[in-house]
Parts: sequence; structure tokens; C-alpha cells
Amino acid sequence: MHASVGDHLVVMGQHVGDHVREAEIIEVSHPDGTPPYLVRWSDSDHESLVFPGPDAHIEPASH
Repeated sequence: MHASVGDHLVVMGQHVGDHVREAEIIEVSHPDGTPPYLVRWSDSDHESLVFPGPDAHIEPASH
């Protein structure tokens, strides 16, 4: 997984009925764009450090 600042991290729910969560990537720790990422969650404005799992994907900022 590779991302840049401004991209969006989308985390799919693992169970039927779970919410999809989306966050803006505000800091990338490694120059090659690999995790972890500092993100700001759209549903709460909370910032957290994330190591995305297989249920997550990146949407480039241009979308």
C-alpha cells in the first residue's frame, strides 16, 4: 500500500451492517508512501496513527 498526503484511506466494515470509515491522510511516515499514516477521520475529526489492514484501500486525492 502506498499513499501521499491528501489521499483518502477507506476502511470497509468486516461485518454486514458495519460502517465504511474514511480518513484524510495528513502525514506519511516513510518516503516511499508505505504505512503507518497519520489520518484525520471524517466522522469525528479525530487524528490517529493507522497501520491499514487488508480491509482498507487508498483513494488518490484526485478523485
